[in-house]
Amino acid sequence: MQKLKPNHIPAKGWKGGFLKKNPEMNYTTPNLGSLDFNDNLHKIQNIKRQQRVLWPEFTWETKKGQKDPKRCFQMFAPDISRVGYDNTGQSWSIICPQQGTFIPGVGTFNVEVTVKGQKGWVDEANKSLAVDMIVKPKIWFSPAANESAYGKLLWSIFELNNLGYCFPSEKTKAIELNTYQTTSQKTTTITLRDGLFMEGDLPPFTIHKEAWSHANVEVEIGEIDLNHSDLVNEFNTIMMKAFNIGSGNMLQQGNILAWNVWFDAPSIVNRKEWENHADVWRRSIDVDHCSPDGPGTDPRFADGSIFNVEKELFAEVINEIKKFIKKHL
Repeated sequence: MQKLKPNHIPAKGWKGGFLKKNPEMNYTTPNLGSLDFNDNLHKIQNIKRQQRVLWPEFTWETKKGQKDPKRCFQMFAPDISRVGYDNTGQSWSIICPQQGTFIPGVGTFNVEVTVKGQKGWVDEANKSLAVDMIVKPKIWFSPAANESAYGKLLWSIFELNNLGYCFPSEKTKAIELNTYQTTSQKTTTITLRDGLFMEGDLPPFTIHKEAWSHANVEVEIGEIDLNHSDLVNEFNTIMMKAFNIGSGNMLQQGNILAWNVWFDAPSIVNRKEWENHADVWRRSIDVDHCSPDGPGTDPRFADGSIFNVEKELFAEVINEIKKFIKKHL
């Protein structure tokens, strides 16, 4: 495992100028409407510089809608996420965060907030940025889960029904969720902006004063994509329930998932490393459930106490899995 080395001094080569040519994209109310969304992987050749998210701090409510919603905080693995841009400041690609959640009796679910498209700018001179994204959380089994007793039985059901191509054994077959800026408007454009979510009311363990700059993202979790057969839709609904039990309802429909991204200083991009970065991280979590750059933190409440899942909830979802297996085998 590599030792994480933060950058404290920006790399040479910054020119700027993108904002000067596009004055409507100002600092206070950035309007990125004149830009087209770029596929997140198609413009890597344009990237010259990057800012690494060394401290991706996520927060959500574990008991949404209750009198005490039990807000949880968790730092995902360091340096999985990055924003990449050219020397003038135009943003061309964002590497998305990933995490794993363990379900007793089944194994580990991987979750990735996949960026489907992005556009925007970075201004190093003011330690500022504005990026719009379209994102979809994806959930799939790690290889160990595929080899568990329940995993094998579930896979066999898909194979017997000629649905092996739908079993979420890898990212390309993942269960997908929709996300919105607000569900009332059904706006799918998610914004990365300056400032902090819950600024002034954050637990001390989520604040990283050693960071070069910071920004925040806030999304409302939408519905599961139910574009498959009844069997697959039934299975995906049960698996999402299992994931949300294990993660404290992180991706519960209607929940707000927010994260503060704490950057180190800008550095020069190695394009080959950029292209391989997410795959290297994903292979690491698949093999040994750890990050190449060190682990994240356990989910915690604001007082620092660790979030623990009630065993009864795990038993409930395992019972649902058993019923599904009995029904379809």
